[in-house]
This record gives sequence, structure tokens and C-alpha cells, in this order.
Amino acid sequence: MSEGQGSTAGRGLVRRMLRAALLERELYEEVERDRRATRQAFGVVALSALAAGVGGLEHAGLLAIAGYALIALAGWWIWAAVTYLIGTRLLPGPETEADLGQLLRTIGFSSAPGVLRILGLFSPVAGWVFLASTLWMLIAMVVAVRQALDYATTPRALAVCAIGFPIYALILATSLLLLGPWPL
Repeated sequence: MSEGQGSTAGRGLVRRMLRAALLERELYEEVERDRRATRQAFGVVALSALAAGVGGLEHAGLLAIAGYALIALAGWWIWAAVTYLIGTRLLPGPETEADLGQLLRTIGFSSAPGVLRILGLFSPVAGWVFLASTLWMLIAMVVAVRQALDYATTPRALAVCAIGFPIYALILATSLLLLGPWPL
């Protein structure tokens, strides 16, 4: 890959992340269809997690960066799988047709607002930045789920997220407990 191609791909990812953060339904449809966007979705989740780690550096220490990244990447996959099962088996709409890859891509891009967590380095606004970016990511998640599962209405996507979140949290907490105490 030439230097120009790499920078073009980087600009393409940044442009997609911005569109995802702006809650553009068309972007979520685009990445749902683009199987090559799975790597980009992985990158978005990783960047968001790294930003959270750097933003939480003062409170959680240097290991927080790696810790946030590992937890976020595992959580992304678990959340996509749980959402897939709930959305396609428990609450499918008449037009629902999806696979795990589609949910990995759309949900991955819904993490785009999380890059703002790097602003957590500034103590006076850290709490507000983490709260605002988390809420923004949740809203983006609902948009991502709605588009990936081809729902006609937002309340169904909201229901999938509301049912799935406690399941996701329980699975993630259990896996962390089984892995032993976190060294942060």
C-alpha cells in the first residue's frame, strides 16, 4: 500500500467515524453491507477504548489503557452476539435479516463518540465527558441496531438494547470474575 492509499484509508475511517457519531442512518446501512468494514469497526472500538484508557489515566493508572482496550474488544463481540440473538430470535421485525458480522460492524461504529473520552485527561470536565460520551454511544447503538436489524421503528431497537444490556453486563462481569481480579 502506498503512502497515499494509507492516508486515504485513514481519512475514510475518520469520515465514517464522524458520520457514525452524527447518527447518520446511511452510514450504518453502508457499514452493514460492507464486509470489509469489520476491520474498521474493530479499529473504532479500539480507538474508543484507548481514548477511555488515556482519559482515565489519572484515576486508573497506566494499565487502564490496555485494560480498557481488552474489555472493550471482548464486550463489543459479546454485545453484538447478544444483540444478534435477541434481535433475530426474540424480537425480529417483519423485515429483519441480519448476521453477526453486520452487528459487529454497526455496533463497532456506534463506539465512535467514545474517542472524546480522551478529554478525560482534563480533570474539571472528565466526569461530564465520560457521561456525555457514554450516553451518545448508547444513542448511536440504538441507531446501529435499528439499521442492522432492518427495523421500521426505533422503539423495537431500543427494546433490544434494553433487554440485551443486562445480559451483556452479566456475561462480561462473570467473565471478568473468572479471569481473576483486575490489576488496576
